[in-house]
Amino acid sequence: MRVLVVSAPLVGHVFPLVPLAVALRDAGHDVLVATGGGAMAAADAGLAVHDVAPGFEFGRIARRVFARHPLIARAEMAGTAGTRGAGLLFGALNDQLTDPVVALATEWRPDLVVHEPFAVAGAVAAARLDLPAVRQENALFDGQDLARATTARLGAALRRHGLAELPPPAAALAVAPPSVAAQHGWPMRYTSYVGGGELPAWLREPGERPRILVTRSTLTGPGDRGPMPAVVAAAAQVDAEIVLVRPDGRSARSLPANVRVVDWIPLDEALPASAALVHHGGAGSVLGALAAGLPQLATVGPGDRRHNAELVARRGAGLALRPADITARTLTRLLTDESLRAAAAQVSQEIAAMPPPTAVVARLAALV
Repeated sequence: MRVLVVSAPLVGHVFPLVPLAVALRDAGHDVLVATGGGAMAAADAGLAVHDVAPGFEFGRIARRVFARHPLIARAEMAGTAGTRGAGLLFGALNDQLTDPVVALATEWRPDLVVHEPFAVAGAVAAARLDLPAVRQENALFDGQDLARATTARLGAALRRHGLAELPPPAAALAVAPPSVAAQHGWPMRYTSYVGGGELPAWLREPGERPRILVTRSTLTGPGDRGPMPAVVAAAAQVDAEIVLVRPDGRSARSLPANVRVVDWIPLDEALPASAALVHHGGAGSVLGALAAGLPQLATVGPGDRRHNAELVARRGAGLALRPADITARTLTRLLTDESLRAAAAQVSQEIAAMPPPTAVVARLAALV
């Protein structure tokens, strides 16, 4: 079976698709990932990758789109736009992706197309060639809503390929633990992939003090520094070892004695020896901490970050705060509040009970 995996050309979008793509490849299927930009790093996993977005600049698309929709832009920056902002942004992106993805599928002739909800260009290619399409969730919104919002902006692209509308997918893969977020589809366990990098030996074992990992977004733009400046400001008053992962130059200056810095690391391998994760509110970070059973502090912010952080807080598995509200007291609570740890452990067990990507491969092959 030949499987075309289609992702928006953003690292945080393609990396969640890699574990299933690798499982399909390891089961003997031919897999080709269609993406672009920094997401071409999926090749580090040994996957064949085709660039369908040469010269891609997400910031340029965002500036153009939001200049025409200032009210939605304001809501998007506050994290209150729901799927409206995503529909505008990724509708414009998919309008650019559709023709090259259809051309690639026409030439490569897959038997199955797997795409994320922000890459409905994959669904267009599948419909154009009468192939089964599978939507794999990689966010904590309902993928049906995301795909619908994105597709609503694709009228011209659909008409170019002789389609009045997109048919429903042959299947959908839901990765959110049900107690955190509702998604429609076959359940599939969230499995982390964070690209290359080596994990230092000292991060494989617990330290003398509880360890807090602090990360930021892979996407450059408003709020990309996330919680790091606030954590650094409070760190000296926290009885913990604090590790900044990929800090920018400003965040790494004049650090307290209990703060260390590392470059890109396989975060999933560092989480088991850590006590908590503080991050920018991205879906991958939320799911990674939940899978590891760690309390987390997710900052509310632009895009889906407020939504994700509030889901974590509602489940009781962590805290949702503005970066400005991070203090030594909140960081200490993250380490000492047993109710947060208990809820995170419950969700971790929930995720562990979901079928792994390897168990989904046969179901996907049966669609062909």
